Amino acid sequence: MSLDTVVEDVRDEARARAEEIREAADAEAEEIIAEAEADAEEIRDERLAEVERQIDQEREQTVSSAKLEAKQERLGARRDVLEEVYDDVESAIAGLEGDRRRELTQTLLDASLAEFDDDEPVSIYARSSDVELVEELLADTHAEVDGEVECLGGVVAESDASRVRVNNTFDSVLESVWDDELKQVAERLFDQ
Repeated sequence: MSLDTVVEDVRDEARARAEEIREAADAEAEEIIAEAEADAEEIRDERLAEVERQIDQEREQTVSSAKLEAKQERLGARRDVLEEVYDDVESAIAGLEGDRRRELTQTLLDASLAEFDDDEPVSIYARSSDVELVEELLADTHAEVDGEVECLGGVVAESDASRVRVNNTFDSVLESVWDDELKQVAERLFDQ
C-alpha cells in the first residue's frame, strides 16, 4: 500500500465522516427547524386564541355596557313621563273650581275635624284662594281659619290643646295616592 493510497483512504474516510456529520447536522437542523416551526405555530395559535378571547370579552363588555346605558335611558325616559303625568295631575287638581272644589274641600275638612274633640278649638290653614270657601264651610264648627298654607287646596288643621296636626291638603292626598298607585300607573303607561 502506497502512501498515496493511504492518504486517499484517509481522505475518503474523512469525506465519508464529513458527509455523515453533515447529514447528521442537516437532520438535526431540520429537526430543530421543525420543532421551532411547531413551537411558533403553537405560540401563534395561543396568541390567536388569546386575542379572540380578548375580543369576545371586549364585545361582551361593550354589549353589556350598551344594554345598561339603554336601560338607564329607558328608566330616565319613564321617570320623565311619570313626572310629567304627576305635574299634569297637580295642574288639574290646582285648577279645580266650583262645586267639585267645594265638595272635595268639605270632605277633607270634615275628615280633619273628626280627629279633634267637639269642643276643642281648632286652627285651620288653607290655600289663599280658598280662605273664603273654608270660612263658609266652617260656619257652624268650633274651628276657624287661622292662616294660609302653600298647597293645591284642602286644609291643614291643628290644635294647641291636643298637639295634633292633620294635613289633609290636596297635595298630601295626591302624594299618598301616587305612592300607592305608582306601580299600576307605570304598568298602564308602559304596558309592562
